[in-house]
Amino acid sequence: MATNWAAFAAAEPDLATTVEQRFRAFPHHVLATLRGDGSPRATGLEVRFLNGELWLGMMPGSLKALDLRRDPRFALQANPGPDTAMAGGDARIAGRAVEVEDPEVKGAYVKEVEPPQPFHLFRTELTEVVRTFVEDDTFLVVQVWKPGEPVRTLRRA
Repeated sequence: MATNWAAFAAAEPDLATTVEQRFRAFPHHVLATLRGDGSPRATGLEVRFLNGELWLGMMPGSLKALDLRRDPRFALQANPGPDTAMAGGDARIAGRAVEVEDPEVKGAYVKEVEPPQPFHLFRTELTEVVRTFVEDDTFLVVQVWKPGEPVRTLRRA
């Protein structure tokens, strides 16, 4: 089961706001894809939250785009920031990337983002969102959301 960003935000608005703020804090993040042989590939990426979707844009023919065309599964790690403070905690998103070919949809994206042309555009279908943070300098808190389930919160001392 997978869902888009808008459906996640409607189901869990507090967690969605926190995670989105974490991703908006810095422009560059880390995307993990699967190579043809099944091994992982980690690459840098900018993401956009626009019109209820989480978008991934890439240069034409980039290895990460070719990976996603072959196997749409991905994991996305928010940039941890310039130091060890990790304000807002750690945020990760997993799911599937669906390439967008529709000229109207791509045109609307271009109008908002003005990416270099040409480019690959993928919208995401979320299968998991995770936030990890330290609470009261005592507990490691992990919040896990999956489509159709409430947020599960784990606390470790």
